[in-house]
Amino acid sequence: MTSGGRTTGDVVRELCLAVPGSEEVLSHGSPGFRVAGKSFATYTVNHHGDGRVALNIASPPGVQQLLTETGPDGYFIPPYVGPRGWLGIELNKGLDWQEIARLVREAYEHVAPASLLSELPATPVIEPPDIAMAPEDIDPFLRGRARDIVGRTGELCAKLPQTSETVQFGSPVWKAGKKTFAGVHHSDGRLQLHIWVGVERQSLMTEDPRYHIPAYTGHNGWIGLDVEDYVDWKEVRALLLDSYRHFALKRMLRQLGDAT
Repeated sequence: MTSGGRTTGDVVRELCLAVPGSEEVLSHGSPGFRVAGKSFATYTVNHHGDGRVALNIASPPGVQQLLTETGPDGYFIPPYVGPRGWLGIELNKGLDWQEIARLVREAYEHVAPASLLSELPATPVIEPPDIAMAPEDIDPFLRGRARDIVGRTGELCAKLPQTSETVQFGSPVWKAGKKTFAGVHHSDGRLQLHIWVGVERQSLMTEDPRYHIPAYTGHNGWIGLDVEDYVDWKEVRALLLDSYRHFALKRMLRQLGDAT
């Protein structure tokens, strides 16, 4: 393949799809690769705010321990799948791409059926990516637009009694006491404000295309508002206040009443 315009994601796909029967699937928002229904690799960028550009692979027994203990910087034990022996590879730490290709091949061989292994071609020569990832490509909350949204949301939340800002799974969230009542998230390339509105309000609100019911929390009455291109801050303030009222303790609501 000729060089030019190759991102890290492009090279990962080249590696993982160059073996028989491999297919790409979306797994928890990240590209995953499997063969005969079994996963052998997952590509993640800033997974839960870890700051890594990583390829997690289903390594054979012993490889994870060997490389994380004695190998060069860039190998790690990934969350969730690490206890099953998977190996994490940081792709922006200068590791040799031909070595990465070899490890991907081993992961494939570890899970692929024998019928496909007989068709396995030689490991291709891999050209490294020639498009570098900027810090904001790894962490979208470094973008100016994201900093503005988070900052203004934080200002509104700070006006409510006993609130605090923290980070959960890489996203800024705001708590009323100990309970989260709002968060700014980045999904599918867009910024979203998540707040609680109650299940009974969701269907009406989602008639507006800016709103959607988020995975994982939607069944508990949360909703997502797209704030990538436009924000009505009066609308956001009302949503934040409603969500805060739902989670705040009685003493906090009394303080809120005194303040207003």
